[in-house]
Amino acid sequence: MGKPKGDAARSKARPSSSSLAASLLPSGSAATAVGFGGYIGSSRFETSLSNEDSASLLDLDSEVSQHLQRLSRKDPTTKIKALTSLSELVKQKKGKELLPIIPQWIFEYKKLILDYNRDVRRATHEVMTNVVTGIGRDLAPHLKSIMGPWWFSQFDLASEVSQAAKSSLQAAFPAQEKRLHALNLCSAEIFSYLEENLKLTPHNLSDKAIALDELEEMYQQMISSSLVGLATLLDILLHGPDKAGSANINSESKLALKARAVATSSAEKLVSFHKCFLNFLKSESPSIRSATYSLLSSIIKNVPEVFGEGEVRCLAPALLGVFKENNPICHSSMWEAVLLFSRKFPQSWVNLNVHKSVLNHLWQFLRNGCYGSARVSYPALILFLEVMPTQSVEADKFFVNFFKNLLAGRSMCDSSSADQLSLLRATTECFLWGLHNASRYCVDPNSIHDLQVGLIDKVLVKILWADFFELSKGSIPPIQRKSAETLSIGNSVRYLQELGRCILEILSKINLLEQNLLSFFCESVQESFLNILQQGNLEIVTGSMGKMIDFLLLLEKYSVLEGQSWPLEQFMGPLLSKAFPWIRSSDLLDGLKLLSVSASVFGPRKIVSVLIDDIETSTPLSVEKERYMSPEKFIKVFQEIFIPWCMDGYDSSTAARQDLLLSLLDDECFTQQWSDIISYVFNQQHQAFNNLAAMKILLEKARDEITKRSSGQELNKRIGSRPDHWHHRLIESTAISLTRSSLATTTSAAQFLCSVLGGSTEDSSISFVSRSSLVLIYRGILEKILFFIKQSPLCSVNDTCSSLIVEAIEFDFSCSVDVIVVAKFAAEVIDGTFFGLKALNQDATLLSTILSSIFIIDLESRMTPLVDNTLNESNEKRKDRNLVCDFVHTVCSKMDNRFWRSINYDVRKSSASIVVQFLRSVVLLEDDLQPCELTSLCASRMTKVLEYLSLDQSDEENMCGLLLLESDAWPMWVSPSSSASMNTHGVPVPLCELRKFKSQRFVSFINSLIMKMGIHQFLVGHKNNGFASQAWLSAEILCTWEWPGGNAQTSFLPALVSFCKSEPSSGGLLNSIFDILLNGALVHGESVGNMWVYFNNSIVDVVEPFLRALVILLHTLFKEGLWGEEEAMAAFRMLTDKLFIGEETNKNCLRIIPFIMSRIILPLRTQIKSGVSGEDALLPLEVLLKGWLERSLSFPPLVLWQSGEDVQDWFQLVISCYPVSEKAEEAKELQRHVSDEERTLLLDLFRKQRQDPGASSVVNQLPAVQILLARLIMIAVSYCGNDLNEDDWDFVSSNLKRLIQSAVVVMEETSENVNDFISSVSSMEKENDTLEGLGHIVFISDPSIDNAQNALSAFSLLNALVKAKSIDGENNLNSLADETWDPVKDRILEGVLRLFFCTGLAEAIAASYSPEAASIVASFRVDHLQFWELVAQLVVDSSPRARDRAVRAVEFWGLSKGAISSLYAIMFSSNPIPSLQLAAYIVLSTEPISRLALVADGNAPLSDESLNDQDSSNVGLPSEDKLRLRDEISCMVEKLNYELLDTDLTAPERVQTFLAWSLLLSHVNSLPSLTQGRERLVQYIEKTANPLILDSLFQHIPLELYMAQSLKKKDGDIPSELSVVASAATRAITTGSSLSTVESLWPMETGKVASLAGAIYGLMLRVLPAYVREWFNEMRDRSASSLIEAFTKSWCSPSLIKNELSQIKKADFNDESFSVSISKSANEVVATYTKDETGMDLVIRLPVSYPLKPVDVSCTKSIGISEAKQRKWLMSMLMFVRNQNGALAEAIRIWKRNSDKEFEGVEDCPICYSVIHTVNHSLPRRACVTCKYKFHKACLDKWFYTSSKKLCPLCQSPC
Repeated sequence: MGKPKGDAARSKARPSSSSLAASLLPSGSAATAVGFGGYIGSSRFETSLSNEDSASLLDLDSEVSQHLQRLSRKDPTTKIKALTSLSELVKQKKGKELLPIIPQWIFEYKKLILDYNRDVRRATHEVMTNVVTGIGRDLAPHLKSIMGPWWFSQFDLASEVSQAAKSSLQAAFPAQEKRLHALNLCSAEIFSYLEENLKLTPHNLSDKAIALDELEEMYQQMISSSLVGLATLLDILLHGPDKAGSANINSESKLALKARAVATSSAEKLVSFHKCFLNFLKSESPSIRSATYSLLSSIIKNVPEVFGEGEVRCLAPALLGVFKENNPICHSSMWEAVLLFSRKFPQSWVNLNVHKSVLNHLWQFLRNGCYGSARVSYPALILFLEVMPTQSVEADKFFVNFFKNLLAGRSMCDSSSADQLSLLRATTECFLWGLHNASRYCVDPNSIHDLQVGLIDKVLVKILWADFFELSKGSIPPIQRKSAETLSIGNSVRYLQELGRCILEILSKINLLEQNLLSFFCESVQESFLNILQQGNLEIVTGSMGKMIDFLLLLEKYSVLEGQSWPLEQFMGPLLSKAFPWIRSSDLLDGLKLLSVSASVFGPRKIVSVLIDDIETSTPLSVEKERYMSPEKFIKVFQEIFIPWCMDGYDSSTAARQDLLLSLLDDECFTQQWSDIISYVFNQQHQAFNNLAAMKILLEKARDEITKRSSGQELNKRIGSRPDHWHHRLIESTAISLTRSSLATTTSAAQFLCSVLGGSTEDSSISFVSRSSLVLIYRGILEKILFFIKQSPLCSVNDTCSSLIVEAIEFDFSCSVDVIVVAKFAAEVIDGTFFGLKALNQDATLLSTILSSIFIIDLESRMTPLVDNTLNESNEKRKDRNLVCDFVHTVCSKMDNRFWRSINYDVRKSSASIVVQFLRSVVLLEDDLQPCELTSLCASRMTKVLEYLSLDQSDEENMCGLLLLESDAWPMWVSPSSSASMNTHGVPVPLCELRKFKSQRFVSFINSLIMKMGIHQFLVGHKNNGFASQAWLSAEILCTWEWPGGNAQTSFLPALVSFCKSEPSSGGLLNSIFDILLNGALVHGESVGNMWVYFNNSIVDVVEPFLRALVILLHTLFKEGLWGEEEAMAAFRMLTDKLFIGEETNKNCLRIIPFIMSRIILPLRTQIKSGVSGEDALLPLEVLLKGWLERSLSFPPLVLWQSGEDVQDWFQLVISCYPVSEKAEEAKELQRHVSDEERTLLLDLFRKQRQDPGASSVVNQLPAVQILLARLIMIAVSYCGNDLNEDDWDFVSSNLKRLIQSAVVVMEETSENVNDFISSVSSMEKENDTLEGLGHIVFISDPSIDNAQNALSAFSLLNALVKAKSIDGENNLNSLADETWDPVKDRILEGVLRLFFCTGLAEAIAASYSPEAASIVASFRVDHLQFWELVAQLVVDSSPRARDRAVRAVEFWGLSKGAISSLYAIMFSSNPIPSLQLAAYIVLSTEPISRLALVADGNAPLSDESLNDQDSSNVGLPSEDKLRLRDEISCMVEKLNYELLDTDLTAPERVQTFLAWSLLLSHVNSLPSLTQGRERLVQYIEKTANPLILDSLFQHIPLELYMAQSLKKKDGDIPSELSVVASAATRAITTGSSLSTVESLWPMETGKVASLAGAIYGLMLRVLPAYVREWFNEMRDRSASSLIEAFTKSWCSPSLIKNELSQIKKADFNDESFSVSISKSANEVVATYTKDETGMDLVIRLPVSYPLKPVDVSCTKSIGISEAKQRKWLMSMLMFVRNQNGALAEAIRIWKRNSDKEFEGVEDCPICYSVIHTVNHSLPRRACVTCKYKFHKACLDKWFYTSSKKLCPLCQSPC
């Protein structure tokens, strides 16, 4: 009760009490009508104020009055607000200020406490608290009028309300005595008020219109609170003794006596009037019934005399038969009432049919687990037995039924262990009560005994004991249980334990009560158990044994330890004595376990006494006469009977028999017994080696026995608690002989050794041999391991065994044995005793050798998959060896950090030395293994070695130093000792290549270590001689450059840079590396392969190792800011000092200096020093450059140069000093400052090249000349552009065109050759031959590509400068006129586009043969990456006219593939170049190519004809079936495979699919609205496109981040991943394009692909909203759909709705009869259509999650239109806007045309009732030949499909 559903005030028509009204009047005062009037009852009341006070009532505070009036409102919110305000106002007033408020407040209080809303009631009492606190004693005159409702409120059903009411009462009367006085004073008024409440019914409760459910709740609240209030009041007023007879009675006592009299009278009146409250007991409300029980309990307890004989007879069936009560909230009060009634009125049972009225209901109550009140009802059962008259039942039957039904309730308690415990506790108490109180039911002693025996037999044995046993067997016990699916295994186990404890407690109490009763139980159980054994059902026997074992363990826990003897004497002793022969003959596991547990519980000698007496004599031994068997007899029996029985044979029962044997070890006889066991096992007559398996089990169990014996309080004092107590010479000698023998290598022998040595787990370190024997055993094991290592096919493993391990320990390998079998045996022993190796810590050599051997074999097992299959070793032999290696790998996996920390330092140090040298040997010697995987494997193992075996930094550095020792194969380039370059001259080429191969492999190993460990720990270290000592290693790695799995540029250098940035003192290291590399480059300068001009800024092109390393180092240092101007100048001076040797040029230095100058020229500052003039003003660089330029001018022009001269070296040096940006956008900014004199010399050098008349026309020049010339042109244009004249520009343009054209010719020839070759390939040719032939074609060795690259760079630079001139108006290139430049530019761009299409054509043609062929063509582009990036850049800058001409030229060319295919081949290339992909995308997505990019050849072009024109011409819309996309993208639109969802997020196929959809959606968006072309394409997509694309998009959009963000509710701070995707989607919706996202797609990253996915989703929402909505509605994953909707609503819908409304606002509908208005705030569009005095307003509402949720359409106004047509128009508008894949403005326009057609008389389609089809916008064209009605083709086709017959929908004639 209390939901805010309306007002629930009490009825004003409720009968009032005249006595109550009179009591409110003060004596002698008149009933003057003041204030609000003088009504009586709850409506109004007579005031008790004096005339003086009454005047103030007329002047109530206006604000208070206002709030009091608001309390009469119906709305609960208004009431709560008024009460809150009133509470604050009351707080501010004190004493007399509150008196005027009291009358009206009391009136409102009486109504408000009955309000339906609990918050209103609670707030009312809070106001009451403030009122009584403020008014104080002035409340007294009003107390009697308010005390009744006030007391009633104390028992409100809502706890928070009752608590507030109690707080208000305590505020008025803080002391308990005061509260009691108030109750005594007002007792009559309280009883009167509560009595009146009980007379009410739901019908007269209120005269207001209140919902029936609310009225019923209010009634229940009133009745239950009144009943509890009465019960509580009776308990308070009648709890004390009656003092009426006292002589000395004070006024307080008189008041209490009066109140007691009133209470007694009221109780009598209530019982009489309400007929013992029987109607309330029958109420459907649990709260009313519970309250009635409480009231009856109070009356029975306090005034039982009010119940006459008639009332008792009337009440007895209702109270004693109350067990029908199934609501647990009533049970507490119910039990109290039943127990009190039975005690007070025992005669009430006489006139009842007890079985029918009481017991039947009680049995049902118990079977149902007391209906959920277990913890209340179960403890009450024993009290119920106490009060139930004995003559009412037949004891024997009663108790059996009682316990059966009681335990049947267990099924209802399975979910609660506390309930189960209560059940069993009640069972125990009630059963023991029955035994003790049998005399209450029987008089005769024999009858008493019979009853007790019956209870034991029928309840204890047949119910409790049977239940305990049957649970274990899985059968259904006598009591009903839930199904197996609902039973909790854990609860069943707990119940089983508690049930056993219950039985034990009962048995213990029976033993104390009468032993004869206990013997009856024991005999019954023993007989039953022996009968089970005789039946021989193994399943039942096993279960019974298990339960008996469980019972034994409970005996030990609860009985035996308490000193009770009956469990053995009367229960287990006789049972075991009779069962032992059967157990011995059957060897049943559970039987043996029963004997073992019995021996553990009762002691070995006691149990043997019981068992053996039965064997040797016909009568059992009396335990009372002889509790212990003598030691001699005990040992004799143990030797003769138990040892042979338990140790002979090896089968499934061996372990159980040995458990029994060990349990019979007596502390006094332990040593003799253990010696007897071992001697028996290893006796020659019993073939010791055949008993190893049994002995292994025995030792493992002995190890557990040691642990158990040493865990007591007397630690290590009990015999058998220490391992040395169990040592035996036979065990040691057998173990040693097994390790020395080459024949005893069976699995059982290995397992035996493992059990002897121990160490299978960390906690199992107990060994059964002495330390000396332990060393001998492990030496034998090591010998076998070394034998295996020696036979390894890997040379590194064999070499390590010979040179390292065998040096420490000498073993004889001469004997010929099966190495695999021996090694497997040794490995099994090591594995089973691994943690026992710690015992060898003092023998460092032995232990380190064992551990190192394990490591070596383990690494061999990891290297085996890397072995080349062509090795000579047989597969079978390798398989056997791998089996051993894998076994050892399991052992090695246990050698973790924790294990090594427990090993001695000397052992670890020795092991580290062996392992490090082994790893080094593996890397250098294993030439036949896969190098990349091998080095990675060794690096990972080396990191483990460093982690596990090094204690500190010093240890780590020593290991690394050992690893880097110089050898014949390592290092290759730099000597560690001298840091000088190593001389490889004179070394045979094969040997040099082998060394290089080994060195690369070792560097790969070192680099992997650096990546795993960090350069700080490994490469640099912290040696005393500083960082410089490690410079040689850095230089070696840089010179090696490439190695398996990586190279210096991508892996080592970033690590070095990161270290140098974090380590300020690393400058010396960098300087040392530079010096080593520079000196090496100078030494090997003569071997520099290509000229610097061929370098093209690609470091890979540099062949000489030292020079390449030097260049990449300088590039990286300056790029990362580690070096600056100072270091650059130092390097420059060092170079210039070495350029000349005396007067002669150092040719080695001259060859390498251009490479270096190109890297250091930019960091050098060359500006003129301020304030200085003349020669001294020049910096050293400018002085030298001037000299170098003058020297170059002294040479003849390049066109006259022949090879063999050093002209090219000086030209290279000059050109390297004038860098030009490769990026066109940066070209207008000079890379460095040049002086005027320097510029003049540079211009003279350029013009000198064209002085020869034929210089510009000579084509057959040397390649170096062409490259130098192209470079010189670039420099001249960049640095001297303003000084060039017309002749200079002619020279520039002619050379650029010539160089680029030569590349075009080469590429065209290549494309033609590829086309001819693929066309001529026959199906008979082998694919490998075809691919090889194709490779020869596409491999271009012609220097034209390199020449053209420089020309393209120059052209790109020149083009950028011209652009800057035209855009910025800069004063650059004034001599270059636009009319001169534009034709040159167009001609060159045409050539560039031809290059672009040629490479795409070649790949597309090759792809028609196979993907591998296309990959070969694409790989050619990767080899000329910079060239094709320049081409892509220029293609993007080309004009639409140039592209169109290029496409036409390609189509005219007539190859097997066209221009569009070439573009798709580039965009979807298997070896993609990002810049080319972007260029292809841009060309495909822009005019004029975009018109041809999507639709397949042979399709009708996508027309721009308007649908209006189409209709007027009476021509149908072309079917979408005629449309077909190009094959390149149709597979990504129509035939998406679900495998796409399983691909990587950056997989090529996924990105290609996204690009195809981006192209398609962008093109659809670019088409004009309501045109044939757009409609055909949209319909095609809607019909054929696979919606799987949307699922794949949302794999990229981080919805989980959105969910987390929405939970945080921080809109302004969203994760960056989500922000990027949301921004891309919003931008695509706003612009209608995803081009900006595609442009930033490369280099490919997960986040960039996610942005593209977001953009495509935004485009789809804009272009195909209905398509997306259909996909969304078909989603089955509700959580995913809700996240998608939330994301769309937050980030996409606002922009989309804004765009839609904007388009509608801008739309021109060109008709006076139709108008549209929009409301942006409400997201509404109002379309008004008027025609011939008719009109209609349609409101289109866009949901906040548009378009995922459909648009809603409603009609707000209609004039002159029939209801049918109104519904039809409304439905048609709804269908148009919901099915529109495009802007809503288009849908509105189509709907308007549809309506116009209707007014024009065009008949609608009888199927869809629309003139224009809502999806394809066609008119009804297909007419029925019979009825002549016309239908839409799409509607008719759907009708035929769904009806499965081709009949007219109207006339049913065939169509």
